Amino acid sequence: MRLYSWNVNGIRAAAKKEHFFPFLKNSGADVVCLQETKAEPVQLPPEILNPDGFLSYWSSSRTRRGYSGVAIYARNEPAAVTSELPDAKFAQEGRMLIAEFPEFYLLNGYFPNGQKDEIRLDFKMRYYDAFLSHAQNLRKKKPVVICGDFNTSHREIDLARPKENENVSGFLPVEREWMTMFMKKGYVDTFRRARGDTEGDYTWWSYRANARENNVGWRLDYFFVSDELAPRIRDAWIEPDVMGSDHCPVGLELDI
Repeated sequence: MRLYSWNVNGIRAAAKKEHFFPFLKNSGADVVCLQETKAEPVQLPPEILNPDGFLSYWSSSRTRRGYSGVAIYARNEPAAVTSELPDAKFAQEGRMLIAEFPEFYLLNGYFPNGQKDEIRLDFKMRYYDAFLSHAQNLRKKKPVVICGDFNTSHREIDLARPKENENVSGFLPVEREWMTMFMKKGYVDTFRRARGDTEGDYTWWSYRANARENNVGWRLDYFFVSDELAPRIRDAWIEPDVMGSDHCPVGLELDI
């Protein structure tokens, strides 16, 4: 089973660029998870809402139009799709879709950014905890696959300039410690499991200062699997040459 995750930073804008539809067509994906779609289904033309060969599922912000949002394109219909986390405090911003497949639950998340102020950082950390609690509950029934933009680089190897960003949300000690704790609960970073501690592998680059051309980036986008699925990881990778967003797609293949 071949899965992709991509923060498109506005699906309508991404779809106007040359890489989006060729990527969908040529990816060989069974499932494509999108984050930061910034759109409601009623705002989308048919070619985005239902690309050839895919069913689609959407979650949009209830608090602000054109903000946040996630989507799943799937070749085969999931047994069930749930929008958002159970806790109402974290179910307003269009940040989570959960699809049930025969072999696992798939959680597609666009996790909060904590750079605005301490209030948003606190919201981010509480969202993380609510998400993990729900993932652990789902995991009692079957294994879990988690993907999306976590808005945190876990280790120094995961961003180009760690020392310069020690006090920036996305690389704060509290955020990195949460990622470590999360993995100790039994979740595997599939890219590191498949590729090891390679350097220079990032998934997001600022639009400023030619960051992408110079590969001054951050690895913010991940596929995790619960420990039970770790033996089934066939490959995991990053596709930095796919344009159309300030993020690039990340992929995962599982033996299912």
